[in-house]
Amino acid sequence: MSTDTIRIGIVGAGANTRLRHVPGFRAIEGVELVGVVNRSPESSARAAEEFGIPRVYENWQELVADDGLDAVMIGTWPNVHCEITCAALEAGKHVMVEARMARTAAEAQQMLAASRARPDLVTQIVPSPFAFFCLDHVRGLVDDGFLGEFRELVVIGANDQFHDVTTPLHWRQDREISGLNVLAMGILHEAALRWAPEPRRVFAQVATFGPERPDGPATIPDSVQVVTELEGGGRGLYHLSGIALHGPGFHLHLYGSDGTIRVDLGAEQLMIGRSGDQSLHEPEIPQEQRGGWRVEEEFIGAIRGEESIRLTDFETGVKYMEFTEAVARSAETGQPVDLPLGG
Repeated sequence: MSTDTIRIGIVGAGANTRLRHVPGFRAIEGVELVGVVNRSPESSARAAEEFGIPRVYENWQELVADDGLDAVMIGTWPNVHCEITCAALEAGKHVMVEARMARTAAEAQQMLAASRARPDLVTQIVPSPFAFFCLDHVRGLVDDGFLGEFRELVVIGANDQFHDVTTPLHWRQDREISGLNVLAMGILHEAALRWAPEPRRVFAQVATFGPERPDGPATIPDSVQVVTELEGGGRGLYHLSGIALHGPGFHLHLYGSDGTIRVDLGAEQLMIGRSGDQSLHEPEIPQEQRGGWRVEEEFIGAIRGEESIRLTDFETGVKYMEFTEAVARSAETGQPVDLPLGG
């Protein structure tokens, strides 16, 4: 299929679709953006005019059913990801779906089952964008034993995004739309899974310090602390907050018996050190190991049979969805929850 034109329909022309996906697809030879549908006829028409997309649909069902499309890019809120994904796969379309994968682990499992029923079709979740710059370099360090015995994982995602309680309710604070995923937990955990052992047990507590908003209550916590037991015996610690005034931002730390790897995700700075070093230092990352955003290129390459989906397949998405659900269950019951989840 490498020489065929791939025709894409867009469901939901939100910020990331406009910023990343539209220009990403347009940069690839033999790819056409054929149709779009947004939340209203007016916004659909505006998106079509803005991007020169020839077809506008009344609803997403009409777009998915169009035999003139090869693939569907889903850029909506998470509350309809499962329904649209399953319908698109049943209609024979390749699917790229925006993170977050879904609202619950059950929805994610349904999406995974639908993708397995159509192994001829490519499915991809828009990946966590964190640490592309050093992904392969750190993976190489871990694989080569830089850390020694893995001991601790520290995940920090703390800022003051929701500190001002006079601002309107954000969709990420609405459980009906966003599901059980809290703040940036899903995308940070997804990034951590690229390097760290998987968690086998979680214990969590949550709080909502700014519940009341001008247009309704926040139904998702704005403060989360999680401790985990990792495969192989290591431990993990997560601090997630949207109300940490002047908070530290986003970080991943890996601690082992022989070395430390610390990544400032916001500043895109990697620091490493081993036993005997006086302090951490910033390594020189070889150019061939420096990564970047190529999500759309990877999706099209997989459709054409030129590569496989590396970031992020549905199996990985289910893992981070089960983690976020385990956190929610633990916080609700006050008890640890084992992974992978049972029924």
